[in-house]
Amino acid sequence: MAKNTVITLKKKVDEGGKVTMVTSYDYTMAALTEQAGIDMILVGDSLGMTMMGYDSTLPVTMDDMVHHTACVTRACDNTFVVGDMPFGSYQTDVPTAVANAVRLMKEGGCQAVKLEGGARCVEQVRAMVAAGIPVVGHLGLTPQSVNAFGGFKVQGKGVEAAEQLLDDALALEEAGAFAIVLECMPANLAALITERLTSAFTIGIGAGNGCDGQVLVVQDMLQMTPGGFKPKMVRQFAQIGDAIVDAFHAYDSAVQSGDFPSAAESYKNLDPEVIDAVKSQE
Repeated sequence: MAKNTVITLKKKVDEGGKVTMVTSYDYTMAALTEQAGIDMILVGDSLGMTMMGYDSTLPVTMDDMVHHTACVTRACDNTFVVGDMPFGSYQTDVPTAVANAVRLMKEGGCQAVKLEGGARCVEQVRAMVAAGIPVVGHLGLTPQSVNAFGGFKVQGKGVEAAEQLLDDALALEEAGAFAIVLECMPANLAALITERLTSAFTIGIGAGNGCDGQVLVVQDMLQMTPGGFKPKMVRQFAQIGDAIVDAFHAYDSAVQSGDFPSAAESYKNLDPEVIDAVKSQE
């Protein structure tokens, strides 16, 4: 399998294929994702909630993103890795945005960066692309703006809001974004945006099957979210959370009963005379 690039991903879409993306935040999960042949990994700032226990993505820092992105890229010879730009790393001004994107690629080792927002971040996207940084946009329900949205809600439900999302997508494409994540919006709106774009492809999450690809948070799709919360847009492809809890219960039971470790799971005993010699030193 050859290394995925912007060119190979676009070629797959142009030939009628669908791009697959999942989140990953550590070496082990990234290695399994690579083994499965998934096209893209997003090292999302969602790690703030899934890995760090925050109630939103807002506290995540550049240091956090660089650390986790580097963990992921060490496992990926072929998978295309996108690093998320955290809140505050690109909103203030263009030079800061470019400097942080350069750092994420240089220290994190990712092949592209993702940032949220439409027209308001077009100049940042344009400057990053000019600096040689591939950019993925993100529209719809953008978690960094959850306070402005009044919570996690479907976006683009009215004419004005839908038109704004379409305009934002076209603006991101014109600025040079090669892909755009469309999150939590009506399926036919996401399909329309996908149809209107000419050079950028779309990756949906809660946006129907008319997008050029799909992304899911790995903890959601594998039923690993504490408390069992499952968003409407998620399909659980395995019950890994239940399997992990069952395994921990079995381990605890085996230790308490003395069944683990068995002789087969222990190293060979020392000869009795060696033990006697050690005892004599007491």
